[in-house]
Amino acid sequence: MIQPLALVLYEKLLPGSQLVNRLQDLNYRVQSVSDTTLLVECCEQAKPMLVLADLRASHKDVCAAIGRLKRNSATHHVPVIAFGDESDQELQKMALEAGVTLIVSESALLNHLPQCLDQALSVE
Repeated sequence: MIQPLALVLYEKLLPGSQLVNRLQDLNYRVQSVSDTTLLVECCEQAKPMLVLADLRASHKDVCAAIGRLKRNSATHHVPVIAFGDESDQELQKMALEAGVTLIVSESALLNHLPQCLDQALSVE
């Protein structure tokens, strides 16, 4: 059986590496991306089952990258789970407008990863 691929966009080492390890524990192959400008290109080439993106980046606009991903005909179908600071309502609003499938806090994602994956991957 082929392992599904998850593309993980993160800048901060601690939550990013924890997420990568948890995904691997759930039998996902994981490809990490640290540059938002490469998100669409990586997604087109790797064809992941889903994208997980840390909304907090010091110099990059993650929401704009997600928007480009969702506007691209080859990648618009890929579910995106965004995670970050739950108190930043403006950032969450921007992420929803960009087209994320699910927004969760960092701790919720790490503690409830299987349920988050199920929700994001559910076909409606």
